[in-house]
Amino acid sequence: MSIMIAEVYEAFLDSGASETKAKAAAEALAGYESLFSQLEAGQMLLKWMIGFNLAFTMAVLWKVFS
Repeated sequence: MSIMIAEVYEAFLDSGASETKAKAAAEALAGYESLFSQLEAGQMLLKWMIGFNLAFTMAVLWKVFS
């Protein structure tokens, strides 16, 4: 069974698309939604890594120049 966004499916049906095309389009959009959520998780990890790196760099600079 494939994942589909029901609201998108209904919107395509209301706009006059056939059931087959509406289902295929809603499934394709659901796939992109999944991809974007994975990208957001990766972006959050990068933000944490940059924050840690900045804090560590500042601690080293503080130790060197104080």
